[in-house]
Amino acid sequence: MSFRPLLGDGRIRSREEKSEALQTAAWVDSSVVFDNRRWVCREAELRWTAPHHLIVLTEEGGTSHTSIRSGAKSVYDGMDRPGDLTFVPAGAERLGTYRDVNLSYSALWIDPEFPGSESLADTPILVNRSDNVIATLLSSLRVEMALGHKPDTGYVEHLAALVSLRVAMLAGEQLPAVRYGRLSRRTFARIREYIDARINSDISLGELASVAEMRVDTFARRFKATTGLAPYAYVIEERVRRAEVVLRETGASIGTIAFRFGFSSQSHFTTTFRRLRGMTPRAYRVQFSLES
Repeated sequence: MSFRPLLGDGRIRSREEKSEALQTAAWVDSSVVFDNRRWVCREAELRWTAPHHLIVLTEEGGTSHTSIRSGAKSVYDGMDRPGDLTFVPAGAERLGTYRDVNLSYSALWIDPEFPGSESLADTPILVNRSDNVIATLLSSLRVEMALGHKPDTGYVEHLAALVSLRVAMLAGEQLPAVRYGRLSRRTFARIREYIDARINSDISLGELASVAEMRVDTFARRFKATTGLAPYAYVIEERVRRAEVVLRETGASIGTIAFRFGFSSQSHFTTTFRRLRGMTPRAYRVQFSLES
């Protein structure tokens, strides 16, 4: 996997290089960072290390040759192609040499202290593996960012935890099959109250887990066992459900409703509403008025 590192320290030598940042965003005090870039280069040599774990997906293009070493060990010698996934653990130094680079990639940087990334602690460097779930998650995040929507913290926290788990599985780690029970009625009531009070703000997965007094991964699984939805999906559904009431019962503008229920913009609200309800908020309002 070829990439120009956003975080960390290192040395880069290159010829005829062009690097363009397409989308970059950070969440939870930069504990999770997303970076989408275009990289074109005749030749490059990169020696690099970073304090964050790194997962990289080649979206388009590739190289004519890529060689990766870690310490004295060769870990990859071949080519980069679309769909290739690479993982570099925090603190690991790697030396990469590349020829005829012309590609775009998405990179997810995860702080080792980030809740949900524990499975990456002992995972070695992985180069140009394949996983459709990780590829879909990172590509979807890239598309959202390209549309001008910065996803909620809760969504990104859940995505980062799932990607971490899948990376550990790629490394051959045997993860125990655990059945998670439902949240107690009292705990779920506390969560509902917390969401109700902050429905117009960015609610993180870590906040909800703290209210439940559970680890993030345990809480996420027990919440889904209780509601059938991941926590971030539940929050979005609640926002849309409440927006429906306002659309039916008031003449408030679409933009006002969007900000009232925590969407980053009117277009973000419209896109989300259409995805969940099959029509835009405006069309929903018109349809309801006709039915009435």
